[in-house]
Amino acid sequence: MIEQLDRRYQIPSRNYFSHVAIPQMYDACRKTVNLELGGADYYASTTDLWSSRTTQPYMNFTVHFLTEDFELKTRCLETVYFPESHTGENIAFGLREVLASWNLQEDQQVCITTDTGANVVKATQLNSWVRLQCFGHRLHLAIENALKHDGRISRATGLCRKLVGHFSHSWKEKMALKKAQQEHNLPEHSLVTECQTRWGSRQKMIERVLEQHRALSDVLSEDRKSGHLVPTWQDLDVLESVNQALQPLQEFTDALSGESYVSVSYVKPVLHLMKTSVLAEKEDDSDFTKSIKMKILNYMSCKYDYSATQELLDMACFVDPRFKASYINSDKVADIETRVMSEMEATAWKERRPADSGAQSVDPPSTTLKKARKSLGSFFKTAPIPVSPSVQLERAVEAELNSYLLSPTIDSEADPLAWWRLHGVHFPQLSKLARKYLCIPASSSPSERLFSTSGNVVTCQRTCLKPSKVNMLVFLAKNLP
Repeated sequence: MIEQLDRRYQIPSRNYFSHVAIPQMYDACRKTVNLELGGADYYASTTDLWSSRTTQPYMNFTVHFLTEDFELKTRCLETVYFPESHTGENIAFGLREVLASWNLQEDQQVCITTDTGANVVKATQLNSWVRLQCFGHRLHLAIENALKHDGRISRATGLCRKLVGHFSHSWKEKMALKKAQQEHNLPEHSLVTECQTRWGSRQKMIERVLEQHRALSDVLSEDRKSGHLVPTWQDLDVLESVNQALQPLQEFTDALSGESYVSVSYVKPVLHLMKTSVLAEKEDDSDFTKSIKMKILNYMSCKYDYSATQELLDMACFVDPRFKASYINSDKVADIETRVMSEMEATAWKERRPADSGAQSVDPPSTTLKKARKSLGSFFKTAPIPVSPSVQLERAVEAELNSYLLSPTIDSEADPLAWWRLHGVHFPQLSKLARKYLCIPASSSPSERLFSTSGNVVTCQRTCLKPSKVNMLVFLAKNLP
């Protein structure tokens, strides 16, 4: 159309977009991201590995940081082609190369959040990086551990999968199910297919089968070939017990997988809530439900019981004005306050050194002044007691910390970043620790979301894209405003 309007206009070719437009956009966007990273004192990261439709292996790397205005930013840095063997040593080297390509210092990285893959865990250990286990993966494994090795659950969930497969492959059965739903005044919902890597899909599948079991039974009973798929009362009891135990956990995974708000400080409160409310035994719970809840709770408590993980979560919880020391063990509060004070002092000394090194002592001008007559108050004036700078700094830090602890906690649904944006001027050193710890994501979902973005880039019609182009396109898809 534009060519018809103006014959002088030359339509850009595919090669122009591939070799000129996209590289120019990538370079411009990379400079912008570099400037943003330059203003970040600390950052957290996530990483994961995946394979494209052509089975080409890639490694994603994202960073998360808080600006001086307490704005949480997430940036995808690299989608690296990774054809080497996925050993811990190779992954560790690849992660260090990503940091070097972006001029990121390892000592500025507060934490890296990953899944529980043995090779990724080993890579973080080889790099001596602080690692936080993904909450979503850990909860998934806890539920898998609670449900496996039980024949009743295996039979009931296997029956659910067969039901879903039976109705998804026959349009006649779908129409019959819709008619039965109308007769029983049930919601006209479709059955849910389970995804093996997402425990929530299993719970949704079970919940939907329980919701529609009357309609399902009517349709299946009409055909002798499908009569064996009708759930028995024993199967329904097992499914009810499993659903009752898992249903309250669904929302926690969704809430802690976000990347546009603070999530790491929620981990300890969520674990506490699981223990005292969500997974606590109730009067109407069956013995089977109680057993499932107990197994999940014991697994989660055990896996988050490492001292390094607990200390990291305690620090994040402490600098969140919604919680402070509320969910820290009483015998650990003093240790956390001591660590907070030491980090505040270290940050303050780091800021003073450049200023002190550039300052030069200037002698006062030697001018002859007429001796002034003493006032009456001068006879009562005593010489000031010299106080070392370290003592002054320690007192200032202690006063700032006490002032923060005495300030009231805010509502649990309030935004902690908005609070720090408003009150950060009153807590100059503590606000820097808030920027350090509150940027950590509680799950590795930001890297996993790149799988979907990458799948939209490397489609069936674009399987010949080179790895360098894949990296550029994924980078632009995630970072362009």
